[in-house]
Amino acid sequence: MSSRLVWYVSYGSNMHAQRFACYLAGGTPVGATRCYPGCRDGSPPVDTRALELPGGIYFATHSPVWLGGRAFYDPDLPGTAAARGYLVTAAQFADVAEQEMYREPAADLDLTAVLAGGRHVLGPGRYETLLHLGEHDGHPALTFTAPWRADDVVHTAPSAAYLEMLGSGIAQAHGWTAERIATHLARRTPFWTAADIAALVSPSPPRR
Repeated sequence: MSSRLVWYVSYGSNMHAQRFACYLAGGTPVGATRCYPGCRDGSPPVDTRALELPGGIYFATHSPVWLGGRAFYDPDLPGTAAARGYLVTAAQFADVAEQEMYREPAADLDLTAVLAGGRHVLGPGRYETLLHLGEHDGHPALTFTAPWRADDVVHTAPSAAYLEMLGSGIAQAHGWTAERIATHLARRTPFWTAADIAALVSPSPPRR
């Protein structure tokens, strides 16, 4: 099972390829304060692809890394969520999940339950609920989110740095314009307007 290929589906800051690379190989992403230990196997993804998931994201809790709300995926929300799939081994997926919970990678996950039932709660943690999102090219697509639903928790404001990272990841994966990215993200939080988000994700004009 550990060498089986799965799609790790990111809907948050790991949509940014350079940031996700630190989860695989270890290191401190640009602009971050936390050094990630990396996976037991630090190999790069076999493949990547842009994905759109039924449902949506919302922002809740408080991230000590981003100093604001974190993104969580709820398949029962209306609309779609921009995401990015990375084709990695099941062992790498397990190690990414551990790092999201600020733990050292140590063991594989038993994916039998989530592959059979579509949802499996490993624990009460914010990213300890596994979801099976179908298959692509014969490989299962998996992500993790919170055990609660969007309506069950207080929503919090994501930081500017976090939204900028999400916007950069969406641009990398999907090639969307800044305006489209801003509109997409603004629908998911009442704390930011599309115009404010567009200012974050638009490229800065060249200095003269």
